[in-house]
Amino acid sequence: METTPVAQVSPRHPAQESFVRFIGSSIFISRWLQAPLYIGLIVAQAVYVVVFWKELIHLVSDFDHLSEEKVMLIVLGLVDVVMIANLLIMVIIGGYETFVSRIGMETHPDKPEWLSHVNPNVLKV
Repeated sequence: METTPVAQVSPRHPAQESFVRFIGSSIFISRWLQAPLYIGLIVAQAVYVVVFWKELIHLVSDFDHLSEEKVMLIVLGLVDVVMIANLLIMVIIGGYETFVSRIGMETHPDKPEWLSHVNPNVLKV
């Protein structure tokens, strides 16, 4: 029987090995560049809290001057703000946990159930 020769892998030079490790470490550490983005989303969520309360105060203080349609639009706007805030929480916590670092909530009594099912595909959907 004839066998085919196995390609020989030449060992890397120590400088080349250091460079490869440096590149790999740099790529891995670069995930921390996303942390400021998640902090920005937290600030955006705070803005949504202010928007929600402004609209709620407007609804309560002017309800006797508002038409039924206007009340409905304000309430639907409040629902939209809550839905967006919920989405922000899912993206902030899930994205940080998936792409940056573990938060360490495993034993916390308020840990959201959905967090154990979060992965990049779920976040995208």
